[in-house]
Amino acid sequence: MNAGQMVAAMRDVASTKSLSRDEVNDLLKDGILAGLARIHGPNVQAEIKIDEITGAVEITVLRRVVEAVEDPSSEISLEEARWDDETFEVGDVMEIPVDFTQFGRNAVMAVKQRIVQRVREGERQRIREEFNDRVGELLSGEVQQIERGKIVVMLNRSRDAEAIIPWKEQNPRERFRQGDPIRAVLKKVEETPKGPRLILSRADPLFVAALFKLEVPEIYHGIVEIREIAREVGGRTKIAVSSRDDSIDPVGACVGLKGSRVQAVVSELGGERIDIVPWHPDTEVFARRALAPARVAKVVSNNDRQVITAIVDEDQLSLAIGRNGQNVRLASQLIGWQIDLYGSREWLEKGADLSLFNKPSEDDQLEMADFPLKELALPEATLAALEAAGYNTFLDIIDLERDDVLRIEGLSEQDADKLLSVIDELTVVDGEAQDEEGAPAEQVHPSAEASPEEASADSPSPHGASPRGGPSSEAP
Repeated sequence: MNAGQMVAAMRDVASTKSLSRDEVNDLLKDGILAGLARIHGPNVQAEIKIDEITGAVEITVLRRVVEAVEDPSSEISLEEARWDDETFEVGDVMEIPVDFTQFGRNAVMAVKQRIVQRVREGERQRIREEFNDRVGELLSGEVQQIERGKIVVMLNRSRDAEAIIPWKEQNPRERFRQGDPIRAVLKKVEETPKGPRLILSRADPLFVAALFKLEVPEIYHGIVEIREIAREVGGRTKIAVSSRDDSIDPVGACVGLKGSRVQAVVSELGGERIDIVPWHPDTEVFARRALAPARVAKVVSNNDRQVITAIVDEDQLSLAIGRNGQNVRLASQLIGWQIDLYGSREWLEKGADLSLFNKPSEDDQLEMADFPLKELALPEATLAALEAAGYNTFLDIIDLERDDVLRIEGLSEQDADKLLSVIDELTVVDGEAQDEEGAPAEQVHPSAEASPEEASADSPSPHGASPRGGPSSEAP
């Protein structure tokens, strides 16, 4: 390969690697210098000029004239220099033209290796610069292969980057095949001997946050903020949101019209259930909301131990605990405190005040997340009939029976069935969809009654969880 052919080959590489002409020339010069070092020594100095039009390369080795040579790669003796030109003096620089065709096989290989090395280093640095500040972003690509449990992903916009989803960052209920489109959140950029590797995740709470940021413009623009997320992959997620604008309901913004926004997230998560609750700076208030959809009669906090004692009516106990303790466990993770949960009967046996279990006050009712009926997928005529009867929000209708609905003027039996079906879809009733493996129902911040099968009345007390999901200690 002559110099012109190498320049042409490098320019072809430049087009595929998005390198500028100046970058290509710098790579060539660096490579040729590495080849000269193979011939003349490690400290060789040279001038290398590349013709922009023809691609011709002009190489000139530079050697300083000295009395006694100490470094043959960069120096030449005065005696030897005067064999070429008698006018040379000590301190002058002798210019020696070099033809690229004189490069031997080893020198040419050194040029190629140096260029390849520099190209790889440039790619690695570009990947670092591009992705180091993008942790938490949603990335899309295609499943390239699946090996030893990890998914190798070819990203759509950066195909040179090595991206993987390790086994522990996958949803165990999901199955992907080679060629499937896939989305995941960038969890971290990991350095390896081969360069940076992008670690993606579909199991991290960051993935849920990234999906909501994609679906909810108010989150993308910073008006609504996700304050906390607690997640059990493939089962259920609780998120706490707040709004910087008092006129915008953060929960309603995340739910979307007729649940469209949250349904898009649920679909990407493979049916994983999502509870959205309004965040609150007061831990006791936040704990009430975190335990939704259960209604909490009373909470008592121990700031020193960071423990919340929550007391609920007996008909709310199984709902507060959740299937296999999931609801109280996620609530504990969400607020960052341990939650000890008591039923009313058990608490009364400890000598507590009976008045705690009277009908929830208006303030308590307001603490439970709610949303307008117009956000439900109901016909306009049904919405109008409900509003005329005094029902304006979801919590107004959540406890209605079929007979109650049929007494509303303007609603037919078909309308009643449709309304009750919508309520069932947004609440947990008799453990609905929980006993079927892999088909959890989505739940969005309502309160409702659950089947006693979800939590046995004979289970140990208090029922609770620590933020890490471990068993709680008994409250004093």
